[in-house]
Amino acid sequence: MTETAWNRLPAEALRALAAQDAIVLLPVASTEQHGPHLPTGVDDFLCSEVCRRTAAQLAPDCPAVVAPTVWCGLADHHVAFGGTFTLSLATYYAVLRDLCRSIQKAGFKRIVIVNGHGGNIQALGTFVGELTRELDAPIAATTYFMEGHSAMAEILEDQQGVMHACEAETSMMMAAHPQLVNADRLAEAHGPSFNILGSLVPALKRFHSFAELTPSGVAGDARRASADKGEKLLTACASALAARLRAGEPWAAPQAAS
Repeated sequence: MTETAWNRLPAEALRALAAQDAIVLLPVASTEQHGPHLPTGVDDFLCSEVCRRTAAQLAPDCPAVVAPTVWCGLADHHVAFGGTFTLSLATYYAVLRDLCRSIQKAGFKRIVIVNGHGGNIQALGTFVGELTRELDAPIAATTYFMEGHSAMAEILEDQQGVMHACEAETSMMMAAHPQLVNADRLAEAHGPSFNILGSLVPALKRFHSFAELTPSGVAGDARRASADKGEKLLTACASALAARLRAGEPWAAPQAAS
């Protein structure tokens, strides 16, 4: 199997991939509480896994490299539960700018920031414009569970997509890292539903700690999670992203509205 992890490849191999115009996937995530049954590294582990699977699907006709995952993001809303790292907005932008610049300096031209944390979504939507302007490069960004949203809705039983430490995330962890799921605490792993898509709609709102929304730290219900669902969810997200990248969508000319 072709190696796609940046940090497992020698510099010579990376120079050769840059010369082939390989796509660099830069996973960005978070380290934060995920309820009583999951580790704090869920977003890191799952985003890394989806990127690995995406790169494997793209090979060999569309070479891709998976950069080391940025394990810290914007997670102020989880701090009340403990176990959480978070960055300021300015620091987060500076980190991503310098990482993208490093990827450029290594000779790569196509960079896709792949996000695995809901709290990063709004900032990344703004950052891509600034990064494109500052680095003079068409940097793209997406969130893996948004790419696979429609397929995920057909797999899940109690929700339409990812919430937090929920049926979806717990299932994917059961498939990718089963040893890190505490099955003895699954009975406690439920809370009110949370609509990530709705939270992104511009409207009158203010900051809320997650502790105000759910005493368990869970949004959704993990009790129906399974490794079988998780495998299907991971495959669906990676397949959706790989299909768009193979088609060259992030770099195609925008279509005029009809």
